[in-house]
Amino acid sequence: MEKARSLPCPPPLADLLGEGPVSLFLDFDGTLVGIAAEPGAIDVPAKLPDALLSLRDRLGGRLALITGRALDDLASHLGEVPLCRAGSHGASRLLPDGSRLGDEPSALTDECVAEMRSYADLHDLYYETKAHGGALHFRARPERQDDTLSFARGLAERYELEVTSGKGVAELVRPGANKGGAVKAFMEQAPFAGSVPIFVGDDTTDEDGMEAAIECGGFGIAVGERKSKAARYHLKDVAAVHNWLDI
Repeated sequence: MEKARSLPCPPPLADLLGEGPVSLFLDFDGTLVGIAAEPGAIDVPAKLPDALLSLRDRLGGRLALITGRALDDLASHLGEVPLCRAGSHGASRLLPDGSRLGDEPSALTDECVAEMRSYADLHDLYYETKAHGGALHFRARPERQDDTLSFARGLAERYELEVTSGKGVAELVRPGANKGGAVKAFMEQAPFAGSVPIFVGDDTTDEDGMEAAIECGGFGIAVGERKSKAARYHLKDVAAVHNWLDI
């Protein structure tokens, strides 16, 4: 597993597009926008929605956002952009016209949510409500990382869930909710089918998306300083992502 910064920068996107059809799967937080202490505190450039639509057109429609956020949360920051998008770590998937791809995943039980809220209140953590999961944020309390992850794993075992751990967060999701599943689902649809998929992301939760891209004949691009087992290339930060995408 290599430090991402030891990997080379990707070829210019224009060069890749010149070789044949390419699909882009982009993470949101830490990739298109900077990480914030709380999910609602992110700074989204005013130009980003229109820039993404322009990028979609350059790609012949082969652009999808794959985020850990719920899709209604994503819409609160970007608006209802007519793009392929998958929220809740890929479990909830929409096509550009707003129609659903696959089944709507179910929410966590009230009992599970209550336990997560109680833990957050007890340890001064931020609990994020999601349509198809729940997240305990410990970015502001890094000393709580190990205990929070241990609590989340125990809860997941009792409620038959899975834990997705990212930068300063432990999230409980339904089994099979991962970004790789979303990549594969979109790659079976037009206009993605038959193209070379590229997944760009900054967090450990993006590794599944990169591995799926590799399985479909493409590759991954890691953003930032974390270690990556799946990425082929590296971009330094959000600004470098925007520069590479020319948005």
